[in-house]
Amino acid sequence: MSPSLRLLPLLTLALAPLASAAPGKVDPRIDQLLDQLGKVRAIHAVQLSPDGQRLAWVVESHGKPVIQLAHADGSDAHPLAMGDSPCKQEEIAWAPDSRHLAFLSDCGGKAGDMDVYTADVTRQDAPRRLADLDGYAHDLAWAADGRTLGFLYVQGATRRASAVAAAKPQVGEIGVEGLEIQRVATLPASGGTPALVTPADSYAYEFSWSPDAKQLAYVAAPALGDNNWWIARLYAQDARAGATPRVLVDPKTDTGSLHGLQLALPRWSPDGKRLVFVGGLMSDQGATGGDLYAVPAAGGATVNLTTGIHVTPSWFAWTSPRTLLVSQVSNGQSQLADYAIDAGHATQQRVRFTLPASIGDGSASMAMSLSADHQRIAFVQSSYTAAPEVHAGPLGHAAPPAVTAINAALAPSWGKAESVEWEHDGRHVQGWLLYPAHYDPAKTYPMIVSVHGGPASAVIPRWPSVGYGSVPFSNLGYFVFQPNPRGSFGQGEAYVQANRKDFGYGDLSDILAGIDAIEKKLPVDDKRLGLTGWSYGGFMSMFVPTQTDRFHAVVAGAGISNWQSYYGQNLIDQWMIPFFGASVYDDPAIYAKSSAIDFIKRVKTPTLVVVGDRDAECPAPQSFEYWHALRAQGVPTSLVVYPDEGHHFVDPAHQRDVLQRALEWFATYLPAS
Repeated sequence: MSPSLRLLPLLTLALAPLASAAPGKVDPRIDQLLDQLGKVRAIHAVQLSPDGQRLAWVVESHGKPVIQLAHADGSDAHPLAMGDSPCKQEEIAWAPDSRHLAFLSDCGGKAGDMDVYTADVTRQDAPRRLADLDGYAHDLAWAADGRTLGFLYVQGATRRASAVAAAKPQVGEIGVEGLEIQRVATLPASGGTPALVTPADSYAYEFSWSPDAKQLAYVAAPALGDNNWWIARLYAQDARAGATPRVLVDPKTDTGSLHGLQLALPRWSPDGKRLVFVGGLMSDQGATGGDLYAVPAAGGATVNLTTGIHVTPSWFAWTSPRTLLVSQVSNGQSQLADYAIDAGHATQQRVRFTLPASIGDGSASMAMSLSADHQRIAFVQSSYTAAPEVHAGPLGHAAPPAVTAINAALAPSWGKAESVEWEHDGRHVQGWLLYPAHYDPAKTYPMIVSVHGGPASAVIPRWPSVGYGSVPFSNLGYFVFQPNPRGSFGQGEAYVQANRKDFGYGDLSDILAGIDAIEKKLPVDDKRLGLTGWSYGGFMSMFVPTQTDRFHAVVAGAGISNWQSYYGQNLIDQWMIPFFGASVYDDPAIYAKSSAIDFIKRVKTPTLVVVGDRDAECPAPQSFEYWHALRAQGVPTSLVVYPDEGHHFVDPAHQRDVLQRALEWFATYLPAS
């Protein structure tokens, strides 16, 4: 570790040659950059009222999420009044009457104890508490008749229900004691005690109401919930406690293209006779992408509606009995398109708009908030050039404008961004390139390659936060290359599945070909290449130096060094079989093939390793194993383990610290000047 690194009170292991635990002077540019990133006010969600006349959004204010109300054009924006005491407000959902807004808040109880409220936005009355909850709730959704509110609920929860949240301490009889089951709960609009509708032995991940408000469709699997989303099935049942669920889709037994894959986002057709959902190879719950599938609501054969398309649908909504509005990843950009749908096909008719920006209303990946007549739309948008704002307006042939100015005073301090495209191995490949700030074409520059997580995901431009990411390196004089190699969303399902049983090989060759394409056009110094990434990108940051000596400094975040030991350590092993084809016990060779530890003697690259001590997805022992192997060989290395953090860091001090360490690591081993 660089002698200049400033330490926070956390578990730090920095025992390699040249490493030092002594605090030192921090580059003032880093402090300035971190301060700038910290000024962004995150906008967590936005919802357009069904009549299209009002907006509600959730924005970070003084460290807490709060609700703002406004007209549909953003005018007359004002906070939702909840009394004088500061409290959290989140998870907004408009009732069908467009007057009542449901939300969660801790205003009525102890901090962190979120209860269900409704506010009549046409009156000055204080919001009314509908239910006093004891646990974790999210995904509020009204039934179409406005009489009932549904939500996902973990009664007695001790943590947020998510595999990326900090894991519970692994004590007691594992997998038996202390199970926390997420179920669909319903609550009358008049308030009362929530009814737990779905079975007690089934962990529900998402749900949707039928048009007549009498049934629910939901995606569920047996506990443990964090682990079993990858083997979840699609169910439907009457919307009452004790109703018998019926299995509509089971990817394990499906004989078509969905076999062994994942499903998400079930949505009823307007007549209630069938459901459409997204199905595909997905590595993370919430990072939804694949093809569109349909199944009869009464049960029957599953049909792939979009076989062979070259985009990745992520979200959709029915806009008529024969049309869908689809949000999709297209060549590294966000795209909104109209599809015509019949019994066997969903066919793209026109593209509404394509944006080099990230979009979504906060409810699901790339989700749009629509008015009931589908004439108006709202979402949060951010890019490399514009910080997050609420965008709203008519659903037309262009993206609607920003209707807020929450972050309008912020301007990028990094360089310009451009899409880079190249052909390799018979495939079209795309990525994003950030130029160094104050770029001078007469100079040569180092370049940091950042591999995204997943692998079933994509780099789409978005404004960076204080947490770890590669955009800030541009500020300090680096080119930053963020590729979308095979395995990524945006080029169709066959492209996503192209790295099955091939982690670290085909995708690495795509990335190296992209580097070559960039170096042919721009003054990148090939002797000053760096590599970084988090999660799957952390795995690549550990594995790639075993395959090539092209990179001269590495920062590996929440990585995987040994797929064989990882299989028995992580709390989400179900995700691995779709990608590796078998368990490690049935085919250990396919896991060894992509394990950095099996090739570790080849590594000479200085490597900073960072991880949370309660990471359920990429457990800390994987980082220890890699660091230990490098240290044993005298390779400059440092391991920093952050307390009480899961796969996604939540402590602002830790978010700041990990980015600062990475910036200084590259400044030490890969100086920009």
